[in-house]
Amino acid sequence: MERLVTSNLKLGIIAGGQLGKMLIQEASKWDIITYVLDKDENCPAGSIASHYIKGSQLDFDSVYQFGKLVDVLTFEIENINIDALKKLKSEGHRILPDPEILELIQDKALQKSFYEKNSIPTAHFNTYETTQAILSGIEKGEINFPFVQKLRKGGYDGRGVEVINAKGDLSKLLSGASVIEEKVQIDKEISVIVARNRKGETKCYPVVEMVFDPSANLVDKLICPSSITPEQSEKALSFATEIIELLDMEGLLAVEFFIDSKGEVIVNEMAPRTHNSGHHTIESIITSQFEQHLRAILNLPLGSTKLKLPSVMINVLGDEGHEGPVMYEGLTESMTIDGVKIHLYGKKITRPYRKMGHVTVLSSSLEGALKKAENVRQLIRVKSWKKN
Repeated sequence: MERLVTSNLKLGIIAGGQLGKMLIQEASKWDIITYVLDKDENCPAGSIASHYIKGSQLDFDSVYQFGKLVDVLTFEIENINIDALKKLKSEGHRILPDPEILELIQDKALQKSFYEKNSIPTAHFNTYETTQAILSGIEKGEINFPFVQKLRKGGYDGRGVEVINAKGDLSKLLSGASVIEEKVQIDKEISVIVARNRKGETKCYPVVEMVFDPSANLVDKLICPSSITPEQSEKALSFATEIIELLDMEGLLAVEFFIDSKGEVIVNEMAPRTHNSGHHTIESIITSQFEQHLRAILNLPLGSTKLKLPSVMINVLGDEGHEGPVMYEGLTESMTIDGVKIHLYGKKITRPYRKMGHVTVLSSSLEGALKKAENVRQLIRVKSWKKN
């Protein structure tokens, strides 16, 4: 797609969550016809897509038939039926990023082996097929406390991950084939989003710093620019660029890193799609991650990743103890704060820690953005309507 010259381009997006919704919002600016596949008729993207198709991203026939409807197929989630994507590719359909890349990233063991093979620093790891094999590994001294268990497949948004600090935590072990990593002594967690098109043009976004909610194991706050050293930033940007080039990937890649207690930059994991750590780009960067993903998969010139203003992004999560039809508190009050941009995803049902939206706070200084973000954090609550 060297030139965007038609209003008849059909873009298919597998899964209709908030990432799909925000991608469709960008695609609509270019008059692109959008299709979304999701099993939930009330999914966030379903109400704004040109065409909603009901079906599961895990079902072969649903994915295969959906792929035949569109000119370009992309996705907003990793957990997809790979066999269907491979068959579509073999028949000449355009799927970006490539199914082979998605297959590698879907499996955390293959992903970790990719880093090891290419001398990209990552936490030391071993793979185990069963919980019993993990327990045996502990007895043999192969695994030392503390360690992190990650299911090889299916985990996302903190699910499929357990931190095992001592023997007393072994009851928390997850069932299934797993990667066992040494627990890194983390000083900071950062993310780099990098884009690449078919011509091989690459562009990185500025490094962002991620602060996690320990209860939900989700990003609580995103800070841009980060407070890491220029040398650490250069390393992270270099690794992200190296990874997307090694993969020969077209699209957007989010690479999450640890800065350890010694100041070293270590790759944690990656996602071949738009990402929660890039939501601030909608307002604070010249080209949003969603526009950039479209530019990359359509082989268009990549847009500027220059920072316009410092920003802090906070996730709007469902409150503990609330499940049911959603009710928001504090939105109007938050709007009185200069530089506050509220995004609600359109999810009708709230649950504890469910991502219901995000708020990006812009300011002329990072200190100002952090202060305003804390005010917003105190104001906005996500509750459920209570029946009388």
